[in-house]
Amino acid sequence: MSMNKPQQTFWNEMHGEVDSHNKTNDLDRKSTEPELFERDLATYLDDVQVEVRRRYEYLTWIEKHLAGGWTQNNLEPLLVEAANEIEFLPPKWRTVAKWWSLYSSSGKKITSLVPKVHLKGNRKQKVENDTVFFDRAVERYLVPERPSIAAVYEYYSDLIRRENQQLVGEKIQALSYKGFYNRIKKLPAYEVAVARHGKYLADIEFNKIDAHLPSSRVLEKVEIDHSPLDLILLDDELDIPLGRPYLTLLIDQYSKSIVGFHLGFKDPSYYSVMKGILNAIKPKKYIHERFPSIENEWYCQGKMESLVVDNGAEFWSKSLEQSCLEVGIHIQYNPVRKPWLKPLVERLFRTISSKLLVSIPGKTFSNILEREEYDSRKDAVMHFSTFNELFHKWIIDVYHYDSDSKKRAIPYLKWQEGVSVMPPITYSHDELEKLSVILGLKENRKHRRGGIHIHSLRYDSEELADYRRMNPSDIEVLTKTDPDDISSIYVYLEREQRYLKVPCIDPVGYTQKLSLTQHNINKRLCRDFISDKLDLDALARVRLYIHDRIEQEAEEINNLSRGTTKRKTKGMARLAKHNGVASDSQANCEPEVLPELSLINTKSAPKSLPNSDDWDDFTSDLDPY
Repeated sequence: MSMNKPQQTFWNEMHGEVDSHNKTNDLDRKSTEPELFERDLATYLDDVQVEVRRRYEYLTWIEKHLAGGWTQNNLEPLLVEAANEIEFLPPKWRTVAKWWSLYSSSGKKITSLVPKVHLKGNRKQKVENDTVFFDRAVERYLVPERPSIAAVYEYYSDLIRRENQQLVGEKIQALSYKGFYNRIKKLPAYEVAVARHGKYLADIEFNKIDAHLPSSRVLEKVEIDHSPLDLILLDDELDIPLGRPYLTLLIDQYSKSIVGFHLGFKDPSYYSVMKGILNAIKPKKYIHERFPSIENEWYCQGKMESLVVDNGAEFWSKSLEQSCLEVGIHIQYNPVRKPWLKPLVERLFRTISSKLLVSIPGKTFSNILEREEYDSRKDAVMHFSTFNELFHKWIIDVYHYDSDSKKRAIPYLKWQEGVSVMPPITYSHDELEKLSVILGLKENRKHRRGGIHIHSLRYDSEELADYRRMNPSDIEVLTKTDPDDISSIYVYLEREQRYLKVPCIDPVGYTQKLSLTQHNINKRLCRDFISDKLDLDALARVRLYIHDRIEQEAEEINNLSRGTTKRKTKGMARLAKHNGVASDSQANCEPEVLPELSLINTKSAPKSLPNSDDWDDFTSDLDPY
């Protein structure tokens, strides 16, 4: 039976007869190809990101409530309702229909909602009536100093009065104070609050507050919060107290399972929030490799639908909003002083303190009156790595398989029940890598000779070098780092509108499977080790001696040159070379009178050594030596 080349290749692979040479070439080809990633929202201007969020929120709200087609009769009533729940100004129904056409045809990609601002001209409408003066008065009103309406009206009237003094024809009629007041009060309340009071207070005042309804499925709502643990841990290498660690915890409202956490000593920030989210979403395959004592699986993984947060500053960052928007995670802000709308995570911190930390040496006390004679720093006897293992084991083997105090449910069984009805959204390996790009730590760096310098490391590749050749020197590029793996970073190429995965220049393999937290700890340990080896007193004495010796030498040379009008240096380098002036000898350039000169015929010998003016001619013959 005759077969063509593709059929023959398939037959060989089915029977184990694979052409190793061709397969090796394919692997080499894949390894040398640059890894590019699509452009995300972080590469657009802030104004564009806000507009994309506005379009996305209106489309998702209307899609949820729309019964029928995207027509004028169906959309106009819904837009009126949506405007009461969404913080942005509503668009026209035709605009919404156009957005939906682009959004749905792209497979619901968030980047399809990016406005085509580069296609618009720079048009500015000129206003000739009193509207221009009112607009200037509004600018004076929308400032953090919060002037009164009466003061702004006085400014508005003065502007028109000054303009009327220059007009020959018809004068401009100013609004009455009542009319001005009514027009100011018709300004969008949210925009006024943002300008005069700040976004934080404006969102508290105008954001929609949902009632606390119980979740109906797994990962529908996930609560997140931070808390310092009442525990002081020791450094693994130096055996010194590190202080109280911060715990960032995520818990599923439906099953009460702990879906992810982050433990560290940095204050709560976007970094700890993002680390916790990534830990919650990714599969926990590292458990048995790192902690062989753990018996069960950490079954939690998948994307949460809503992230319930409080009003901490770390939850109001633009990076978090933009990242969660692109991933498809809705951020639900908890009202101030209403912790009962986020009860699980608050209660879980108390459970950890009362059931896990209570017996560990080094436990601190929130109430200073409870400490009595106990010195937590002196009595701390547990290393950070040991507590990290015990905390994992307590979550996976104890908490998830124990019932609550009222015997209502077991987290593991409740999770399995929810997954059997509606499994959560999980990610493949490639999708997880893209997720690491979206949620990565964003920093701008100069692209210069040697690549990208970040985290005290250097990242470079042939593709990045080629890109640098095509752009101006020292351009600034956007980088994103996966904090769980710093063996490579992602560099956004503006010309290509893609991310490029750039490896670390690491000939010894130091960064392989190394997290950013571990790297920072290693740097600190290296600094501490070097500091312990330094004799600062001896260094201070040597530096002072060098300083004093330089001043003394400069003073002696200045005193030597005061009696002469001209100091010649020409030819002295040749003389120094001849006399062997070097660091391992005590020679100098002072000429010596040789005893043999007295035996030389006076007719052929010079009457004396050359004077300073003729010294250059005398030493010129010494060059070969």
